[in-house]
Amino acid sequence: MDAPFVNIAGYRFAALDDRDALREPFRNTCKELELLGTILLSMEGINFFLSGTQDAIDGFVDFLEKDERFIDIPLKISYSAERAFRKMYVRLKKEIISMGLDEIKPEESTAPGISPAEFRQWLDEGRDITVLDTRNDYEIRLGTFTKSVNLGLSTFRGIPKEIQNSKLNKDKPVVMFCTGGIRCEKASQLMLNEGFSDVRQLKGGILGYFEEVGGDHWDGDCFVFDRRVAVNPQLEETNTVVCFACREPLTPEEQLSEDFIIGESCSYCID
Repeated sequence: MDAPFVNIAGYRFAALDDRDALREPFRNTCKELELLGTILLSMEGINFFLSGTQDAIDGFVDFLEKDERFIDIPLKISYSAERAFRKMYVRLKKEIISMGLDEIKPEESTAPGISPAEFRQWLDEGRDITVLDTRNDYEIRLGTFTKSVNLGLSTFRGIPKEIQNSKLNKDKPVVMFCTGGIRCEKASQLMLNEGFSDVRQLKGGILGYFEEVGGDHWDGDCFVFDRRVAVNPQLEETNTVVCFACREPLTPEEQLSEDFIIGESCSYCID
């Protein structure tokens, strides 16, 4: 790639009883390597989004894998002309992805995965399945798989209530997806607990699907939680921006609205 910066995202659910002690070594390593981004450390695992040079990313992975709990974490990799983040944070959290249910423990059990290639084949065949988007409504607005189910979430913490109150067929196979897979680790276990008989989670999430099979059966772009805002199925940065006032993502078409004033408002928050 000609772009000078490498962006990685990864997570692993694992018991981290030494969570607090891990913070300073991670912080010092990232500072030394001049990495920017966020690392979340929780008793249930690690979640990170980082941007830097290839040498810096390689150095971080070498440091990470000195701990056997973090060996071979699958990484989502993309490239950009500038760093995808502006600062570096290492934060201690109760959950690396917040659901609010202590009984959901993906480090102990979760639903099986389905590969992007097999999922595409199922879609090609027109199988009778529920394709479930577990992301927030503002993410889905930018793009999603055709014929997917939108739960209307404003935050992931709302998914237990929406699943419990949904009219989804519990006997029909469910394939769920999110950006990189982490939300589905929890949501899939929740659905199994709620009596859904056949639940799969898309391995690697949307970004893994783009990387392996491209944009087949996908409509639009994919929201990402960094300064790029969104990427297309070729994993290229798009012209989507976020409103300074309300943080809603805005497509190029929405930026043409008279309500969009840079630094002030957009059509979603003008009132």
